[in-house]
Amino acid sequence: MASAFFFAPPKAISSSSSMLRCALLNPAGESRRRDSVKAGVATESSAPSVINDLVAPPVVPFEPVVTGRDGAGKLAAWRSIRKERWQGEMAVEGDIPLWLDGTYLRNGPGLWNIDDYHFRHLFDGYATLVRVRFGQGRAVAAHRQIESEAYKAAKKNRRLCYREFSEVPKPDSFLSYVGELASLFSGASLTDNSNTGVVMLGDGRVVCLTETIKGSIQIDPDTLETLGRFEYEDKLGGLIHSAHPIVNESEFLTLLPDLLRPGYLVVRMEAGSNKRKVLGRVNCRGSVPAPGWVHSFAVTDHYVVVPEMPLRYCVQNLLRAEPTPLYKFEWHPDSGSYFHIMSKATGNIVASVEVPPFVTFHFINAYEEVDSEGRITGIIADCCEHNANANILELLRLQNLRSFAGLDVLPDARVGRFRIPLDGSPKGELEAALDPEEHGRGMDMCSINPAYRGKKYRYAYACGANRPCNFPNTLTKIDLVEKKAKNWHEEGAVPSEPFFVARPGATEEDDGVAISIVSDKNGEGYALVLDGSSFEEVARAKFPYGLPYGLHGCWVPNK
Repeated sequence: MASAFFFAPPKAISSSSSMLRCALLNPAGESRRRDSVKAGVATESSAPSVINDLVAPPVVPFEPVVTGRDGAGKLAAWRSIRKERWQGEMAVEGDIPLWLDGTYLRNGPGLWNIDDYHFRHLFDGYATLVRVRFGQGRAVAAHRQIESEAYKAAKKNRRLCYREFSEVPKPDSFLSYVGELASLFSGASLTDNSNTGVVMLGDGRVVCLTETIKGSIQIDPDTLETLGRFEYEDKLGGLIHSAHPIVNESEFLTLLPDLLRPGYLVVRMEAGSNKRKVLGRVNCRGSVPAPGWVHSFAVTDHYVVVPEMPLRYCVQNLLRAEPTPLYKFEWHPDSGSYFHIMSKATGNIVASVEVPPFVTFHFINAYEEVDSEGRITGIIADCCEHNANANILELLRLQNLRSFAGLDVLPDARVGRFRIPLDGSPKGELEAALDPEEHGRGMDMCSINPAYRGKKYRYAYACGANRPCNFPNTLTKIDLVEKKAKNWHEEGAVPSEPFFVARPGATEEDDGVAISIVSDKNGEGYALVLDGSSFEEVARAKFPYGLPYGLHGCWVPNK
């Protein structure tokens, strides 16, 4: 019998709901018991990759969403996706701007169980890639699983075969346990489940990413087909990198943490190349012999901004068969928190300053401060900062996300603004860029107008909070000049990262739209389009089903 996780072999599509009945994840959360029916499958249809010919694509039938009274218990955000793939045209409410012509891609975990075995953590899920193709005021959508080796092995063997964020394969014997540890050190047992981000490289290739280097997977943005592992053609080695590289038309910048000699390699890859080159090295200053976690970082026009957070990688936790509350990390606030500033031109460190303790997943932007004579005197670096509270990782367990009982348990967060002097001063400053009450004391999953990356900017788009809540549940536009926020909220809904797309030819920073995929309380889902300036809803394009929560996206313009 097919499981609630995997899908039955392809067969003729029927409009009968009995042939398309989907297995739903047990609302009991982390229990290893399953209460489900057989899952159906839909094959990828041969829809055109563009809409310009105004021919509607063949629609793969999908069982209508069954909603409960007041939507109780039907939120899809934390439930496994009901089909391996789907494609069809979306029903649109409102008016999609005619200039919006391209493909929005969103990546994130979407399958959280293998048969009766249910994963613990949001970050464990196998990657589900979602596509919404906009053109001529219409929208065509699709989703498809990324066929990583980890996903394919689990599908074939009906068990976990690679180490995920909190999950470890169960050894059959002591010898297999020893072998699994050996494969950990070689990187063979680390997952390639690229469930975090998706970027378009300068040459147009599209790559899905996670924190393991082997989890760089190239996909086709039109069909969502997995094309294969993105192979780095160099000898830099390493097992992990930042999940969020800095990508533009000319280059790809990322950080490679060094767990043996605590520090980071800053590496650059030119557009059209697969070869990374070392720009420079940062040596960690913390009193604990481990680098800080670098899920993301920032750049300015002339510098790479490398954070050293007191939430540090922990080799001992990597070796554990069962997770600790901080998983692969340890919190060492007394070890020191630092920022290192590297010149893009030379690779030299021009400043290394101590700052107050902080916790962040995501940097928003950074830029240079100049004096009246045009000399660079310092750097401003903004991030989604969790008030130095590392417990946010534990709150992202699926059991916690699924068991919201109306209590306000989401930890406070803010736009953390670092001021990093370049005059030789030993310390930097950290403050809130605006009153956190403006965005409900919730702050994560951010984007900006990419034309302002590394430059002085005014606006940021992110997820905030309408309390009480256990997860960010609003979309917010931050005005860093007026120090105000505009917020969008729909009761019971969970929106994903608002991704900003600028209007072609725009001269104002906020002239464009913010796109977010939303899971609503009734089990349905839609792509929301908000005006980038007013932050008012202009359109929503409905999926025929609810989507699991996703993480990060990118925009592929139609050429």
